[in-house]
Amino acid sequence: MNIRALAANALGPLLRQHGSLSTHLPDALEHCPQQDRALLQQLCYGTMRELFRLQALAARLLQKPFKRQDSDLQALLLIGLWQLRSSRIPAHAALHETVEATEVLNKPWAKKLFNAVLRRYQREQDKLEQALSEDPCFTWNHPQWFIDKLSHNWPEHWQSILHANDQQAPLTLRTNGRQLSRRQALEQLAEAGIDATPCRFSPVGLSLSQAMDVNAVPGFAAGQFSVQDEAAQLAAELVDAKPGERILDACAAPGGKLCHLLEATPGLQEVIAVELEPARAQRIADNLQRLGLELECRTLTADASSQDWWDGIAFDRILVDAPCSGTGVIRRHPDIKWLRKGDEIAALAQVQLNILANLWQMLKPGGRLVYATCSIFSQENERIIERFLRQQNDARHETIDAKWGEARPFGRQLFPLNGGHDGFYYAVLNKTTDDSTA
Repeated sequence: MNIRALAANALGPLLRQHGSLSTHLPDALEHCPQQDRALLQQLCYGTMRELFRLQALAARLLQKPFKRQDSDLQALLLIGLWQLRSSRIPAHAALHETVEATEVLNKPWAKKLFNAVLRRYQREQDKLEQALSEDPCFTWNHPQWFIDKLSHNWPEHWQSILHANDQQAPLTLRTNGRQLSRRQALEQLAEAGIDATPCRFSPVGLSLSQAMDVNAVPGFAAGQFSVQDEAAQLAAELVDAKPGERILDACAAPGGKLCHLLEATPGLQEVIAVELEPARAQRIADNLQRLGLELECRTLTADASSQDWWDGIAFDRILVDAPCSGTGVIRRHPDIKWLRKGDEIAALAQVQLNILANLWQMLKPGGRLVYATCSIFSQENERIIERFLRQQNDARHETIDAKWGEARPFGRQLFPLNGGHDGFYYAVLNKTTDDSTA
């Protein structure tokens, strides 16, 4: 079994803009021996994390680019360069296994080419990288549109955001307060030899010092813990649900914020989760079942921008976890910066505004709506809220008083933090009881 060839087959379609890591890697893992799965993940995630630097180097090393039908070879070369440049894999092993993978891919004609190109990189690494030092895409390892947009949005933060995007995110858990306190959770993990520290902002968050198979965490299968980034854990406190209220979680998959809401507030009158895609709706069901919460929520496969599914009974609280560019979670999904295109942001923003306007009609007077995205672009965040408030006379923006993130004219923005939370955005809106006060 050649693990490099498996990785190349997983990444090849991505380079053609087909699918994502989350769609292709699971199949590769199924065909990978158990003892090699960690290496396969390391090769795929590492290569995608440094993709723009690796592509720039490959372009320097090749006389002509690979043909489209050879995207597996293109991926394999990037994997080889990543091993030599950034991994702890011995260079001789990385080079040998990568060259041999050309035969496994049924393209033995490329064997000599790979051997020559990778050995040249070994000899000339400093010279090659120095020649690319003036290329922003190589320096910052992001597409040019992303660098331009980010530096315009955040002139004081863009460099630190780009740097944070290239770091591996920590494994963060949410403690199920119905079953144990965070103090008890820390003691339980320590007894199992797992080093964990309390998150800074979430009262139920724990950050593990080392990544591990979450199924090996004692109590995970019993529902004592869930995997959830600290930034996402802040949603439940902002929604501030009360017993007896009717709650809507829109665009709810995979259900982390929904489950947190249920854990934090027993005795809710009714909770409805809406998700457009059936496969993602199933993930909500799976999470609810693992946590023993399936009887406390009703999941609908429906479009949050439509009212076809609504029974006409207004909600006390609504969480709008809007579909977005995902640019705040690139550390966890490094293929985002390759797959996402700059011209998609405006279209996403219109979808977000449409969903927000539609769901607002379902909120009771005096009700509370929390708007959230995992984006770092203001076009999807504070500008959406600003546009909405201009259109909606009965909407009032509530300032979020918190120690996390950066206060904006509307809402608060979190940036990805090394060793800490992902990039995220939150805004809180209240519906007035009399729209004539506008």
